[in-house]
Amino acid sequence: MPPARCASSRSAATDGRDAMDFLSTFMIALRALRTNVLRSALTMLGIVIGVGAVIAMLGVGKGAQTRVEEQIRSLGTNVLLVIPSSTMTAGARSGSGSTMTLTEDDAIAIGREIPEVEISAPAYRSWSQIIHGNQNIGAALMGATPGYFEVRNWPLEAGRMFEPGELASSGKVVILGWTVATRLFGADTPPEDMIDRVVRVRRVPMVVVGIAAKKGQSAVGQDQDEIVFVPLNTARTRLFGLPQGTLRRINNIWIKVADGEDLKVAEESVRALLRQRHRLQPGTEDDFVLRNMNEAMKAQEEASRAMTMLLAAIGGVSLLVGGIGIMNIMLVSVTERTREIGLRMAVGARGGDILSQFLVEAVTLSSIGGLIGVAVGVVAAEMVGQSAGWRIEIDASAIVMAFGFAALVGVFFGFYPARKASRLEPIDALRYE
Repeated sequence: MPPARCASSRSAATDGRDAMDFLSTFMIALRALRTNVLRSALTMLGIVIGVGAVIAMLGVGKGAQTRVEEQIRSLGTNVLLVIPSSTMTAGARSGSGSTMTLTEDDAIAIGREIPEVEISAPAYRSWSQIIHGNQNIGAALMGATPGYFEVRNWPLEAGRMFEPGELASSGKVVILGWTVATRLFGADTPPEDMIDRVVRVRRVPMVVVGIAAKKGQSAVGQDQDEIVFVPLNTARTRLFGLPQGTLRRINNIWIKVADGEDLKVAEESVRALLRQRHRLQPGTEDDFVLRNMNEAMKAQEEASRAMTMLLAAIGGVSLLVGGIGIMNIMLVSVTERTREIGLRMAVGARGGDILSQFLVEAVTLSSIGGLIGVAVGVVAAEMVGQSAGWRIEIDASAIVMAFGFAALVGVFFGFYPARKASRLEPIDALRYE
């Protein structure tokens, strides 16, 4: 027989022998675990709890992160918001937005003079009753321009946007937020059938020309769809009847910074321009508040991510406790089976065989516990989500990570007892009582 063929045959034989040895070791380990079913189950309990806790915590945390990401997208990308600041009156500080220090001309100047700004949309926000038939609900009222919808990345589900003539002549038209529309006309009514109906906003009849797409909740849990939109001039003249000298006043400026531009640079440019327009002297505090919506939401996202890692770490502690339980039980098992170990060595078992046997037992315990823990974690996460109304997301990577860590725990904490068993002297082991 040629040497190459002989080497190949020997290699195949060795591989087959190794496979048989491993299978034999695995079957011996299973028989040993079945001998003490209750003890094996109690040993796995720590692993089950640990893996279940890790998966449940990661599911809750991942759901929270996804929710925050959706909220960031719902605000629009690269968004700045300007509102009037608080003011001092008779020694008392009023709340932000109580005095209208912003004008529509400020918004126009921001869009015209700051190159980083793509859109600058003035808006007037208040609160109003909206009536249709016997339905009477309260909702946020936003006097806006089409630019507002572009900044907020807020498309229409049905209908059309305000037309230039309606914006200029204070047209009596309205775009309804999703929540308002479904509460006024019923959730079963198609959005297209809501168009051209008449609703009353602050007792003024208005024609519905559009239905805004659903946005969902904001970062503070507020329903963003509980809102109605009217042309900016309509809000200031027809609905709130602002005095002649304040007709250009607004209480919101929504700014979209162009893609690729530095948001911080744009923020500083807007602040400098508004201070100049409002004739604020150096050292005087701003009469407006400039908020970077991306930074606020990203800070919340970082907090959510940190909380997820903390929750996963708590579950990891449970896994470590389960690993200590495995090591403890395996040490007891080595002591109980000392004569068996000596007998196996006496008939030809090597130290590596004994090491493999006890290591396989430990890994089998942790792996079975890990599988049960995966099921427990998924069920627990779904139960928490349904009872608390939280969003739960469990991805495959979390399951693989938790199960893999459980197997590693079995290897790590099972190695010392297995090594101790493999180093026993056959004669001493046979004499052990």
